[in-house]
Amino acid sequence: MTFGRIQHHPVLGTLADRKQLSFQFDRKIYTAYESETIAAALLANGVRTLRVQEEHGTPRGIYCNIGHCFECRVTVNGEQGKRACLTLVEDGMAVLSGVQFPTPFKKGGHQHD
Repeated sequence: MTFGRIQHHPVLGTLADRKQLSFQFDRKIYTAYESETIAAALLANGVRTLRVQEEHGTPRGIYCNIGHCFECRVTVNGEQGKRACLTLVEDGMAVLSGVQFPTPFKKGGHQHD
């Protein structure tokens, strides 16, 4: 699928053919290309939400895409906290989005031991 991928750049020229890979994101299979980051592959496949904010559940996606922020944290092959913008896709890798954690506080009051 080429949706969202630049195939010809006015300065860089035509991108060389690269090996096609497949990977999972939240148990759904997507296509990527060799030397592509998880973030780039997901964007090219139309995926914009990579996780939800742990406490409130608000959606998070790619913010800086250069490794400065931590908005694109995902779990890669069981390892939590990997930044999708810095991690290259590997054939067959399993990526999971971040989820909302249960809150330790009760609504309207404090939890006591």
